[in-house]
Amino acid sequence: MSIKKGNVIEVDIDSAAFKGKGIGKVDGRVVFVPNTAPGDRVKTRIIKRKKSYLEGKLLEVLEPGPNRIVPQCRHAQACGGCSWQHVNYETQLAFKQEQVQDHMQRIGDLRDLKVSPTLGCENIFHYRNKMEYSVGHKRWLSSEEINKDEFVSDRCFAAGLHAPGRFDKILNIQECYLQDPVSYQILDFVRSYCTEHDIAPFNRIDHEGFMRNVMIRMGHHTGDLMVNLVTYKDEPKIIGALSEALLNTFPNITTIVNNVNDRRNPTAVGRYEKTIYGPGYISDKIGPYHFKIRANTFFQTNTAQAEQLYEVVKKFADIQPGETVYDLYCGVGTLTLYLSKRTNKVIGIELEKEAVQNAIQNAQENNVNNAHFIEGDMQEVFNEGVTNKFGSPDCLITDPPRAGMHPDVVKRLKMLKVPRLVYISCNTSTMARDLQELSEVYDILELQPVDMFPQTYHIEAVANLRLR
Repeated sequence: MSIKKGNVIEVDIDSAAFKGKGIGKVDGRVVFVPNTAPGDRVKTRIIKRKKSYLEGKLLEVLEPGPNRIVPQCRHAQACGGCSWQHVNYETQLAFKQEQVQDHMQRIGDLRDLKVSPTLGCENIFHYRNKMEYSVGHKRWLSSEEINKDEFVSDRCFAAGLHAPGRFDKILNIQECYLQDPVSYQILDFVRSYCTEHDIAPFNRIDHEGFMRNVMIRMGHHTGDLMVNLVTYKDEPKIIGALSEALLNTFPNITTIVNNVNDRRNPTAVGRYEKTIYGPGYISDKIGPYHFKIRANTFFQTNTAQAEQLYEVVKKFADIQPGETVYDLYCGVGTLTLYLSKRTNKVIGIELEKEAVQNAIQNAQENNVNNAHFIEGDMQEVFNEGVTNKFGSPDCLITDPPRAGMHPDVVKRLKMLKVPRLVYISCNTSTMARDLQELSEVYDILELQPVDMFPQTYHIEAVANLRLR
């Protein structure tokens, strides 16, 4: 039969695709259906029809498969934060291993590379140390509300997470299992306070209103608690009164900051920042090293699992006393410091000026004297001048952004021929592309997926390379 957009069909889900969508087949054509799991038989409405595939919206699970469980969170099916909460954790880990294996073979053509089983996370809920909630004037309506006979308005002070694929509508969450429960309790308080005091949410279409985001940061080891109120305007009286009310209700808050983003871009990073209460930062640890974390500082989101990730890197790097190590895309130097103990010197290179300044400060405050940091674009500063100054690396760590390494950086690594190379990635599709190039001069001994984000399709991976 000819399947058209809008048709309702039944389909058996056989496997899982990247981004957590279930895969089925109808008349030889692939159908992607979110919120499904292998083994499910489902009823789905076709919402997208392409030449090579179809996309459906889940209407009903007719027969649940053996991997399906009941999600803990009431928002799981509608929210984009936890795309796999309906799948048991052992199956999530297996899916992620398969996902990495697929990328290596299909994108990197690395047919003989065997991917190790995914390193799981001890805490599969409440593991995030940072949550960035959005505020808006439109909320996402449930299917039940949409199908009601009477009109249901979507206009309100909405606070939560964006509905999948919608920048203009907010899922007005009442609970969240990604961060400590105090996180959404604070969010709920801010939403109620703003509603009662006629504080307007920011309208991303008309660029009017006040409150844009509520960000919560927590110290995993210290218990420090930051509330970052991101606003469109600088209104000290409004923020002062809200902050006082927050502190009266949540006395465990250790700092409150106000990022003022008076521009049209959607970022939660303000054009400037004001400390309202406390030191303006929280503290936390990875291994024996402590770090000051400000509102806009990058820090591994899953602190406990970051230590497991770094242990994998440390094992693969096999650093010997007196060696020189390079850490490309080093951020604020968390991994650089973690690897510094056995080295003669470790050199971190990073594009962001503020991150480099934080890295230098982190090294000083942890009494690490053999760490050096360079600011600049990797393809420009990672050159002979750097290796002539600091020495050729015995081992090199690279942890590029989602886009992977620039071709010039890959070319430089192939020419430099570092004896040991460790590649960390948060995007295994671009990792596969880069590893294919590097495999011309390197053997890939191991590839270890590490689950930093349970209940989601996201996966980190670490590759262990040795010069052939």
